[in-house]
Amino acid sequence: MPDSGYLALFLVGLLGGTHCVGMCGGIVGALSMGAPARWSMHIAYNSGRILSYATAGAIAGALGAASMGLEGQVPARLILYFIANLMLVALGLYLLGVTRALAFTERAGQTLWRHLQPLTRRFIPARSVGQAFPLGLLWGWLPCGLVYSALASALTAGSAGRGALMMLAFGLGTFPNLLLAGIVLARLNEFVRRPVVRMLSGLLVLGFGLYGFVGLMRLTGLL
Repeated sequence: MPDSGYLALFLVGLLGGTHCVGMCGGIVGALSMGAPARWSMHIAYNSGRILSYATAGAIAGALGAASMGLEGQVPARLILYFIANLMLVALGLYLLGVTRALAFTERAGQTLWRHLQPLTRRFIPARSVGQAFPLGLLWGWLPCGLVYSALASALTAGSAGRGALMMLAFGLGTFPNLLLAGIVLARLNEFVRRPVVRMLSGLLVLGFGLYGFVGLMRLTGLL
């Protein structure tokens, strides 16, 4: 995955904000209720959530690096790049509103989430930073097609560190939407929901995926 993958994943997180608010908006809104230090609680919750994304990215990066280290690593690398760019194309189409096919990826995380979800009850309602941070850590593993699609790109990172950085870029993209969701939700969502914003963001991410396919075709001699 070229360095442009960081920017692509950041944009996916930033401009896929309506999906993020839909998945986590209830929790984020609850953090704003009756909490004088709500900024600190929102920051703590989102920091925990993004840390979980980075951890998942490190795991994906390490698994991808291990597969590339096996015999016949060139085909393995090409397969991973193909999957990553295919997911970028799917993400672009999702942002354009063309398809919701990514929903199938959420089934993959249901087993893990069934074990983690009961633990979240210990921190709900969150009344302090000490409760908001672990709540974010747990909520970061909520089954989400957008997150899992970003993880497909982290598989191509080549190392655990780069995989973590790729998911950190994605997480930082989601940060403004969820940080402000319980504070200035109306204005932010009004901007993100504008058809022209979603169209441009979808086309840009789709372009990153198609550009990746062009690179793959050159590597394989098809172009």
